[in-house]
Amino acid sequence: MRQPAPTRSAAGKLLLWCVSSVLAGSLFAQGVLTQTTLSTQSKTDWRRVGTLTLAEGLASPSSGGAVERVHFLEDGRLRVAIAGGRIWQTADGEAWTPAETMPVAERAANAVRVPEPGAILRESKRGPTLLFAGGSHLWRSEDSGRTWRNLTQLRDSRGSSVLGAAVNDLTVDPENADRIAVATATGVWVSLDGGLSWQGWNDALPAFRVTRILTAPAGGHGLQVQVRGEGSPKSLEWAPGFRAGWLPAPARDAEEVLKAGFSLSLHTKLSAAAEGPGVFYAASEDGRMWSSLDGGALWRPATLPSGSGPVQRIVSDPQDGRFALAALANSTNAGNPAGSRSRVLRTLDGGATWDDISTDLPDGPVRGLAFDRSTGAVYAATSQGVFLSYQGLRAPEPAARWTPMRGLPDAPTMDVRLDEAGVRVLAAVDGYGVYESPAPHRARQPLLLRAADYAAGPASPGSLLTIVGSAVESVTVNSQPGIVLSSNAAESQIQVPFEASGDSLRVTANRTGAVALSFGLPLRQVAPAILTDGDGFPVIVDATSGIQIDALNPARPGARLQILATGLGRVRPDWPAGMAAPAEHPPEVLAGLRVLLDGVPAKVVRSVLAPGYVGFYLVEFDAPEFVNTGVAEVAIEAAGQSSNAVRVYMAAQ
Repeated sequence: MRQPAPTRSAAGKLLLWCVSSVLAGSLFAQGVLTQTTLSTQSKTDWRRVGTLTLAEGLASPSSGGAVERVHFLEDGRLRVAIAGGRIWQTADGEAWTPAETMPVAERAANAVRVPEPGAILRESKRGPTLLFAGGSHLWRSEDSGRTWRNLTQLRDSRGSSVLGAAVNDLTVDPENADRIAVATATGVWVSLDGGLSWQGWNDALPAFRVTRILTAPAGGHGLQVQVRGEGSPKSLEWAPGFRAGWLPAPARDAEEVLKAGFSLSLHTKLSAAAEGPGVFYAASEDGRMWSSLDGGALWRPATLPSGSGPVQRIVSDPQDGRFALAALANSTNAGNPAGSRSRVLRTLDGGATWDDISTDLPDGPVRGLAFDRSTGAVYAATSQGVFLSYQGLRAPEPAARWTPMRGLPDAPTMDVRLDEAGVRVLAAVDGYGVYESPAPHRARQPLLLRAADYAAGPASPGSLLTIVGSAVESVTVNSQPGIVLSSNAAESQIQVPFEASGDSLRVTANRTGAVALSFGLPLRQVAPAILTDGDGFPVIVDATSGIQIDALNPARPGARLQILATGLGRVRPDWPAGMAAPAEHPPEVLAGLRVLLDGVPAKVVRSVLAPGYVGFYLVEFDAPEFVNTGVAEVAIEAAGQSSNAVRVYMAAQ
């Protein structure tokens, strides 16, 4: 029976490891892990990336958005109103359901004095002597407000609040005076002991208001987004190996830089901007658009279809600046009884003219666009979810119909983006964070990528490769039989024979009832790649404890670490492709290699085929005795070839 290979999407399951007594200190004993593919998702099988909370060092994770009001109902359920007008309720803070109305604000209490000017006052049903007040902190009084006790002040020089922000609203359970809920810009907080301790009820609250996807996971960094919050938008990252919440990120929206520069030339406030090779694009909130072919010295106004509205976004081709798409808000055209008009425009001539390809898109603004010109796929982020269409993106063609991608939460989609390889589509859903799904357009033009990190590049003898977008029956590699390890409609895993030779590979994949696929790629002695999951989280573990290295379990100085990798080439003794490596005396890698930690070579203890697995290599190395606390970059280098760089968390002691 053939044993399928773990893929990048399967790496998340590879984290549930135990120490094996068969190989002392090694996690890769035969049978410890099931080597399998999990990429059997349907085309619209969305999964959430990350959580709905931020890691801000508070009592517990905070919400990504502000909570404006809170109210305990008579039955003990908590109802909250979040920014944007949505209302939710919960009994335990773990499951939130939508509600239609918010009760009227509770009657303000009377107090002898207030602890802060303008503080919100509430009294408990225990009687008027027990009062609570909310301002920059939450206060409690048991003598009608003569004296007050601060319940949320941290012991620091700044007098910070344990809740991370001022109180927007507060409520006391009518049946339990010790049960208090507070609304702040960091989320909703509940105390069950009269304010002595606090817990955030934010983990499942749909208040994570992502407005823009800045970058997909790639090159050692994780998913980076922009969220709406108090004041200016914040940039956040779902960092590989950090699962406690989203972290502040230095990422900046490149469009904001363009808008600021182009506004000076056009003397108007811009709502969207983009650049492609040789072409700049700009648009204003009143529906005007311009393009420049000379670096912004001269701007020409565009001719737009009748009924075009405010421009939300412009996206251009990084290889061909003459092509761009524009996302528009709804507009009303008096000559059109339907009222709703252009929402997606296309230009093929550098912005001189734009034509409407909206056709049957639903009413409401389009806030984001993504495209793949090779297949004509266009993804639109709308108020009713993500829609997909196949349009003419290289020559004028009639506009095609749009199809919804089902499975997202029932909320407006704020942005859509393809990852760097063009194999995953990411969608930002207002309040619910970011979701990803296999990109349906890949079935029209499958790709051959490295199985470890879904990147294009050379292969080596024994490499694991992924054909994304198609099931295959059999493969040949340079006219030799290759190994199909797993196959389904979303992707197929194959292994290059260890006997492959020459400077290039021609991979031919035969399919049942379809034309064979043919791919060409360079062949190298080695083509190293470190296995990562879809979030960019690498498979690096402590060899002694069997614990995966992450932010909560950083590598210690001198620790022996193990990396799971692919593409390290021939081994001694020779080993057949498609067969799992033995638990005892696994074949050794022939090529000399280095593990680089922040560019500094670490001591490599051994490099072998991973016991019990097909096509994976186990590289074991010792961390330096002296390291800096924080994030370090790890890469494998062999025969002049370097792997993808990944993050590893280090502790100084």
